[in-house]
Amino acid sequence: MAQKAAKQQAARNTAILKRTHLISLAITVFFLLLRLLVFWASCTRATYLLYAFLSAPAFAIEFWFERIGRPVTAPSGELKKPGEDLEAKGLTDFMWDILYWTWGCTISATILGDKAWWGYVVVPLYSVWLAWTTFGGMRKGMAGMAGKDAVADTSNGAMSNRQKKQEKRGGQKMQYR
Repeated sequence: MAQKAAKQQAARNTAILKRTHLISLAITVFFLLLRLLVFWASCTRATYLLYAFLSAPAFAIEFWFERIGRPVTAPSGELKKPGEDLEAKGLTDFMWDILYWTWGCTISATILGDKAWWGYVVVPLYSVWLAWTTFGGMRKGMAGMAGKDAVADTSNGAMSNRQKKQEKRGGQKMQYR
């Protein structure tokens, strides 16, 4: 029963990595077979270069997941390191989104043609939007740290009714329970 959580993490990571590699292999084979056998007339060298270039982030992310998530065992079979959690929130979650989006664009480009690769532009646009909203929220949060006068002055000196009532009462008061 020792290291039960670590063993579960290792088993979960192994299953996730196996599934990810199989899906990636299936999508790549699907792309190559359909493009070579069915849509061979519309394929050029640029098609394959575009595939390689736009699939590179997915392959890099897959390699990274393999590197950080693969469990390490000793020659005796004992678990040395279970690997990082591949279901973690934050950057790992964002990397999964990029991987899924790349797979979707690859399938779309396989069936619809090279113009479907333009769907990949959504990823950088989403990143810019996410950064902008995060910065905007942080900026609003920092405005409250400037003090009561700065908060009241943010909207050209006009105070809300709530702020006026609080000002009359002598500001905010803490209630202890």
